[in-house]
Amino acid sequence: MTKDDLVCNCNEISRAEIIKAIKEKGLKTVEEVGEATTAGTVCGGCQEEIQEILDALNR
Repeated sequence: MTKDDLVCNCNEISRAEIIKAIKEKGLKTVEEVGEATTAGTVCGGCQEEIQEILDALNR
């Protein structure tokens, strides 16, 4: 996995974009990431991966 990997295929949101939003805005939930980036807001299939990114960054 690289930072350029697409996490959200529906909205074409990369891992790097999600990480940047989490760090800059102090996001703590999948819903907050969705509001900030639109990731996980269409089909929801990437929400588990978004949660894993959140867990890794917010330890």
